[in-house]
Amino acid sequence: MTAYLILHGWQNHRPKDHWQHWLADRLRDLGHHVTYPQLPDPDDPDLDVWLGELSRHLGELPAGPDSERVVLAHSASALLWLHAVARGVVRGGEVDRVLLVGPPSASVVASYPEVAGFAPPAAEFTLPGNVRLVAGDDDPYCEGGARAAYGDPFGIPTEMIPGGGHLDLVAGYGSWPAVLDWCLDDTSRLTARPPG
Repeated sequence: MTAYLILHGWQNHRPKDHWQHWLADRLRDLGHHVTYPQLPDPDDPDLDVWLGELSRHLGELPAGPDSERVVLAHSASALLWLHAVARGVVRGGEVDRVLLVGPPSASVVASYPEVAGFAPPAAEFTLPGNVRLVAGDDDPYCEGGARAAYGDPFGIPTEMIPGGGHLDLVAGYGSWPAVLDWCLDDTSRLTARPPG
């Protein structure tokens, strides 16, 4: 059995049409354990509160020799994951795979007081486990691009999606078959959603 923890970003109230909601529904339909929590105060999040929620939800995921634990974190929650590792909230062996999706750049996060505390930690630690990064090559919230901001400094294999924007509803990311494929087979490439 695979257990998935799906973490949303800033100002996300888990709209039904978002790819994360779509993904949670598909994974549940396939019989997987899925946790897709509404994190507290998404419009004015507190990093320490979200770290506590991350720790709690990770602790509640099923674990065992025949189970896999997978985390998918979008936007501010991708930064949340980096802080969790930097602070020792998450340690090696707690999860098997992580997908960081569309993390915003430090300069963008710093320009919004509500999420300034989420500014990424320095890349002075190693991310445990199988971590991948996917981002739009034109993400308006990641000046300079995610590969330069996160992929290269943290040594994360990175896939850039042409025209993907912030990989959110504004960019047309409701259903996203490639992320479902990755969930089921981590060798799958993360590609743009089909047009339409």
